Amino acid sequence: MDGSSDSTNTTAPVLRHFPFDIIARDSGSFARCGRLQLSHGVVETPVFMPVGTQATVKSMTPADLVDDIGAEIILGNTYHLMLRPGADVIRQLGGLHRFMAWDRPILTDSGGFQVWSLGKLRQIGPDGVRFRSHIDGSELFLGPKESMAMQQTLGSDIVMAFDECTSYPATRDQAAESMQMSMRWAADCRHFLPPNKQQALFGIVQGGVYDDLRLESLQQLAECEMDGIAIGGLSVGEPLEAMLAVLDGLAPHLPVDQPHYVMGVGTPQDLIRGIDRGIDMFDCVMPTRNARNGTLFTDQGKLNIKNACHQCDAQPIMEDCSCYTCRNFSRAYLRHLYMSKEILSSRLNTLHNLHYYCALMRRSRHAIAAGDWPKFRDAVLQAY
Repeated sequence: MDGSSDSTNTTAPVLRHFPFDIIARDSGSFARCGRLQLSHGVVETPVFMPVGTQATVKSMTPADLVDDIGAEIILGNTYHLMLRPGADVIRQLGGLHRFMAWDRPILTDSGGFQVWSLGKLRQIGPDGVRFRSHIDGSELFLGPKESMAMQQTLGSDIVMAFDECTSYPATRDQAAESMQMSMRWAADCRHFLPPNKQQALFGIVQGGVYDDLRLESLQQLAECEMDGIAIGGLSVGEPLEAMLAVLDGLAPHLPVDQPHYVMGVGTPQDLIRGIDRGIDMFDCVMPTRNARNGTLFTDQGKLNIKNACHQCDAQPIMEDCSCYTCRNFSRAYLRHLYMSKEILSSRLNTLHNLHYYCALMRRSRHAIAAGDWPKFRDAVLQAY
């Protein structure tokens, strides 16, 4: 994959408030490492963002995330925080950063994916989505105006435009209609959240598995003067080949002077494949959810701590891992905690998995900067 030419890239405005500097590139792909300046600090890319859905990364303290895991930015969920504890509580307590005692950057999603996932509990209209709360069944409305207002209350560093996630499978007409509505909503989001020095607004490329719709969506977002570009509508049931085809189709056209974020992806190999195609930012619940289920990530692939072979195993999860869990505990102890249903099991497993994901991004940055990206990429993909 040749990433040396960017003559066909979509024209995009210079980031006036949130500079994104490219530090190094791989000559044979679209892989790159960069530095994004946000209101609560600098983010080195490629980066993985641990998911803190309800103002918490499950079982982790902010100190864990900073000191052991090395997280630079985390993700919060507009839909869930809107329902509980609600805008008024977070406003009174000084915004999301102060509420959860996190002083580094936060990205908040728009709520669009969550209301899309409600299925029959939602009704989509031209101005947004009417839906029933999964908590108490109360009727609520969320559209571009409401999403921008809530995310302003949260005070996140990166605000995501409100969009509709296109289902898979979808006909071309269905994907086109969904994409055009998302683009109208993106323009509305820019209107309700004008360019400012506190919050960057990222637009979301939609269009299903149709290359021409994806490119049309990208062009319309460029006209909205977004601060970054996200790629949505992936990891919604499509085969791996379809996801990679979408990324391959977009890679030569993504604006080179803006960060690229693929939403909800994914496995370690998905992250590596994404970096190879020019993606800078990732989030996924996979490392935390798998940790709670006893599945751990290593350079040799996935390890199931529930397996009986670990009952007397004195090894750490991964020999050369520097996380707190691997420095102190054996596989035998971790299996004992899991089988005993101890709370500490989730905590120690999560520490390792998030450390592994964030370290994978740091190692990727070093490999790109050192000119060793192809070798590093192939080694990770072979392990999985």
